Amino acid sequence: MHARVRAGEPEAFRELFQAHAGLVHGYAARATGDPSLAEDVVSLTFLEAWRLRGRLRDEGESPRPWLMGIAVNVLRNTTRAKRRYERAMARLPAPAVVPDFADELVGRAADAERLAAAKRGLAALTGGERQAFMLHVWSGLSYEETARALGVRVGTVRSRLSRARARLRRLTDAELGGEPVASSGQPSCDRRQWAVRPSEETIR
Repeated sequence: MHARVRAGEPEAFRELFQAHAGLVHGYAARATGDPSLAEDVVSLTFLEAWRLRGRLRDEGESPRPWLMGIAVNVLRNTTRAKRRYERAMARLPAPAVVPDFADELVGRAADAERLAAAKRGLAALTGGERQAFMLHVWSGLSYEETARALGVRVGTVRSRLSRARARLRRLTDAELGGEPVASSGQPSCDRRQWAVRPSEETIR
């Protein structure tokens, strides 16, 4: 498939997209807290992957590090563009009438809360720690794949993950000193599980 992708065969690239679009979307959605923006990141990532298809390595290696390396750069640029857009919009006068989207948002409340908790946790990390944590823990890449995606050594990935886990542990210990209660009167979701154990891997 790698050779077919490099040759520009559309069907092979479609197979690549179908196999890995979910991985890129999950990474972007957790990073941004915005599913719509995550869809844009997926589109831009695969457009860039098509442009750079000649750099895809041989069959012996998974395409995941290559794709996720592209996704990291696309997400960085997209986030910067979003911040510039938000700053520009903030300078505009407020609209006379604000539409009520309450009904639409009710079904998304739980996901939004989890994403917000994840963003708070990620904000406590440095850029390198955040990328290593998201690729290895959330996206399931191995240490070696994460290192290739970020263009660093495996030892660097391990040290970044160690620091990230320590920071997240301190953050969630402070945040979860008491059990938060949701507005409905029921206990809210366990933020420790979301922020520190977002995948099957447990922070040790």
